[in-house]
Amino acid sequence: MSPIIVIIILALLFSVVVHEVAHGYVAYKLGDPTAKNMGRLTLNPIPHIDPIWTILIPTVMYMTVGFVFGGAKPVPVNYYNLRKPKRDMALVAAAGPLSNLLLAIISITLFKFFVSLGFVNQILHDLLYYMVMVNTVLMAFNLLPIPPLDGSKILMGVLSNEQAEKYEEFSSYGFIIIFGILLLGDVIGTSILGLFLKPFIAIAHNAFY
Repeated sequence: MSPIIVIIILALLFSVVVHEVAHGYVAYKLGDPTAKNMGRLTLNPIPHIDPIWTILIPTVMYMTVGFVFGGAKPVPVNYYNLRKPKRDMALVAAAGPLSNLLLAIISITLFKFFVSLGFVNQILHDLLYYMVMVNTVLMAFNLLPIPPLDGSKILMGVLSNEQAEKYEEFSSYGFIIIFGILLLGDVIGTSILGLFLKPFIAIAHNAFY
């Protein structure tokens, strides 16, 4: 396994844990202690490991395409504990992508700070660069309005109750749609997800340098 893959794995693991802790922390502040009571408001990665998203999918991706991507176990949120459930659920959902944006900005800031000091080696460069790339992809991907991604919950928070109910009816097809997008990319020879992510990655890359 190359050093770059190890760095990406470490950046991904830390970033998805922060993403889930952000969900749980905002939920706690808005009245739902479920994540706190279950010990999920911690940066210790162990409680956040999901057999599929944290282990299986990254392993399969590394073996098939040579890249690593995945997620953590979703933090439990009790909708009915929230003070204003519809609005607050959207805020809880938005906390995840916002945490990734913040991590990307912090990483860019640290890189520029170390450059100004003339203190940048290859390991530090790669670690901060892939922190930016991983968090940019996590933020953009999770903002897609496809259930169960965060973007779908944010969208439901701004829809009318009637529209939200109709939208929720299609939530059970979310994973099928996501995998369909991935498979369609293989069929047509162009990654649809890649086309969506490309401008975000380009902006992050240019901001880093």
